[in-house]
Amino acid sequence: MEQYVWGIDLGGTSVKLGLFRHDGALVCKWEIPTRTENHGEHILPDIAASVEARLEALSLSRDQITGAGLGVPGAVLQERYVKPCANLDGWGGDAAQALSQLCGCPVKVANDANAAALGEMWKGSGAGCDNLVLVTIGTGVGGGIIVGGRLLSGVHGAGGEIGHIKVRQNEKEPCGCGGHGCLEQYASATGIVREAIRALARTQIPSSLRGVARVTAKNVFDCAKAGDELALGVVRAFGEDMGRALAGVSCVCDPEVFVIGGGVSAAGQIILDVVQAAFRRHAFPAARDTRFELASLGNEAGICGAARLVLD
Repeated sequence: MEQYVWGIDLGGTSVKLGLFRHDGALVCKWEIPTRTENHGEHILPDIAASVEARLEALSLSRDQITGAGLGVPGAVLQERYVKPCANLDGWGGDAAQALSQLCGCPVKVANDANAAALGEMWKGSGAGCDNLVLVTIGTGVGGGIIVGGRLLSGVHGAGGEIGHIKVRQNEKEPCGCGGHGCLEQYASATGIVREAIRALARTQIPSSLRGVARVTAKNVFDCAKAGDELALGVVRAFGEDMGRALAGVSCVCDPEVFVIGGGVSAAGQIILDVVQAAFRRHAFPAARDTRFELASLGNEAGICGAARLVLD
């Protein structure tokens, strides 16, 4: 009898779900809305109802499900306890036990970036590597660290929080975490836009960005690729901050590869160029030639890694 696992990626607006065979083949995938009202009371029941309906549609029994992996946008302890998630109306608790009772199968839980790192190690740009770091660059900056094939989540669930490495002094504006000068403030999509707007205000350098109705990270990178001097300066500063932070990370876990994903990674090779150049300037000599790759799984990284959680 064929055996399967669920891979579930819980986000602030939608839940991505996938059914995988044990060999990693994705049988099907779909999404449902995330209902966050009343401290997320509907989140797990909605997931359970959706997977139950999919079982029925595929004429599968619960006995064919080995387990479910769940990636969540928050800190996770002991692969089960979720600390309250700000963008899920404070939802948290023993998610593994609660979902297991609803679905009738074992459940493991991980931070969503950590799950995505497992996915890239299993089926993506980190395939074949037991030691890797995934950096996700989107609205924020997240990370997942894998050492010896195992996730490094830490005692407090803060392992991999690369976005909150302090990279600049004297920053007046606070980060979302309450700190100041975090990598996320400069290297996220939001941070790149803020740095571009700051550069436009403090200089008179001619730039195509001055004619843009709304500056986005995408048009900053597009202008940089076209040779725009101001945009290039912003992109190089992004690379300097990210490269220096990752050089520090490499001194702790010394990965085989840094995999860069998230929405901003769609800018492509220019990201690898500026980040790796800065990394090489700052890295410990033995680690200077560490490989950098763009993530390849896209939106499937989270469900792939969540499924892999169960198969470990």
